[in-house]
Amino acid sequence: MKNWLRKNPHVRTIRVAAADLNGQPRGKRVPTRFADKVTTEGTRFPFSVLNLDIWGEDIDDSPLVFDSGDRDGVLKPTERGFLPMPWLETPSALLPIWMFHEDGRPYEGDPRHALRAVLDRFKARGLTPVCAVELEFFLIDDSGRNLQVPISPRSGKRRKAAETLSIRALDQFDSFFTDLYDACEEMDIPADTAISEAGLGQFEINMMHCDDALRAADDAWLFKMLVKGLARRHGFAASFMAKPYEDYPGSGLHTHFSVLDQSGKNVFDNGGPEGTDLMKNAVAGCISAMPGSALVFAPHLNSYDRLVPGNHAPTGVSWAYENRTSSIRIPSGSSSARRIEHRVSGGDVNPYLMLAAVLGAAITGIEDGATPPPPVTGNAYDADLPQIPDNWQAAIDAFESDPYVARIFAPEMIRNLVLTKRQELHYMQELTPEERVIIYLDTV
Repeated sequence: MKNWLRKNPHVRTIRVAAADLNGQPRGKRVPTRFADKVTTEGTRFPFSVLNLDIWGEDIDDSPLVFDSGDRDGVLKPTERGFLPMPWLETPSALLPIWMFHEDGRPYEGDPRHALRAVLDRFKARGLTPVCAVELEFFLIDDSGRNLQVPISPRSGKRRKAAETLSIRALDQFDSFFTDLYDACEEMDIPADTAISEAGLGQFEINMMHCDDALRAADDAWLFKMLVKGLARRHGFAASFMAKPYEDYPGSGLHTHFSVLDQSGKNVFDNGGPEGTDLMKNAVAGCISAMPGSALVFAPHLNSYDRLVPGNHAPTGVSWAYENRTSSIRIPSGSSSARRIEHRVSGGDVNPYLMLAAVLGAAITGIEDGATPPPPVTGNAYDADLPQIPDNWQAAIDAFESDPYVARIFAPEMIRNLVLTKRQELHYMQELTPEERVIIYLDTV
């Protein structure tokens, strides 16, 4: 880490930041000359900081605040090290950190540790998940009363139409996407294909598959930060809000994963299209945990505007082969690349909690040797299926009491997230729809 700063003497300030439960970066700005202290000793701030609500406020009834004296945790650098922050005018570096107790134990309320704990279960069985995420987002002109597509820097026009897989739509914002890919290169974020999507000013960028799920979650978290910051430099907003426009599809964050054994073989590959029994065990785990995990996949009030039938987001608990109306899809293609696509999450998720929920459900199904229901065929929206909770309150209640969730997340994480979301639900109900959009647009 020290070598990185020596090789980049132009960097004037650093940020140390951890992801809170909403995926918001929380941390400090530190002068570069004091960076050595941070890299060797870490930094400190209260445990409660990782458990703030969407407005950055304390949780009123959290035991982390007054009941415990608002004690400090110790935050140490992750293995990612320093990263440039290309969206800022001043040359700066970001140092991702995560939280521990004073005695060195991981803090179970830290989202990154929630994912690490799930990966430990894979490791204990000699397995390694390989993950990739697809991130959808909107470019938005939020300068007026109503949200709209930004004016194209190339044409000077504002095209108010869906542009599914449109090269023209990508070219309209070529300077932004060029800068974005250059910035991903600088930050070592493995951004792959970009496409335009079905919403107004909506795009998707896929990440390359990675055999380190912590790094995959880091990449998604950093990418969201980068896209939002870089868009502002270009004069408009970028948002991963699940559903900014009522009449157009929302943004998802789909996850593809396979699992390798110790020899590097894909344990989902049986040489044919149907996949192995182990793959079906993982599917069964994902199916069983899906209703209780909805709060992770749809963490905000606006999230449930996306989860409506016939709107390119799953509503029923199901799986299928090569079928995008199901919540779990087994893509076609080479058997060596056999994998599971989990399609429930919105773009507004915390990537660490989302991957912990998906992979935690999969390893639970593998541990149990679980059997999934039959795969659906045809339009899953028309099938008689168990349903994903369709409102925030139901999702909060399900997350608190679901037995599968209890096998994935530590009790402290479950408690903290439930308290956070109940407080947000209470105050969101007092706001107008316009005020809610203002909150979600830049935060999630």
